[in-house]
Amino acid sequence: MKIEFDTNKYLDSLEDTGTYFHTFLNRNNIAAGILRLKPGEDDTQEPHDSDEVYYIVHGDGFLRIGQRDYKISQGMSYYVAKKVEHHFYGNKEKIVAVYFFSGPDT
Repeated sequence: MKIEFDTNKYLDSLEDTGTYFHTFLNRNNIAAGILRLKPGEDDTQEPHDSDEVYYIVHGDGFLRIGQRDYKISQGMSYYVAKKVEHHFYGNKEKIVAVYFFSGPDT
């Protein structure tokens, strides 16, 4: 099992993959990944089957969780319960967030 993950490498490779996130750990009881959204890029994710936590590495804008909007900023973390609709929006600079799931990323 892989133990060490270079998130900078994953961020760089997002340019080549045409997607805005990469799950680098995906096990039965935990998943983790990195998300990067450019200004104006749509966050198209659907509600997940596991609880999720985001840690904001860089960026501005908002995270809508359910019907409530949260202003995001560097160093903040946000909890999203499973099956709850959520998405980032309104950023004027690039958002970089690390995410963790309480189960697999399905």
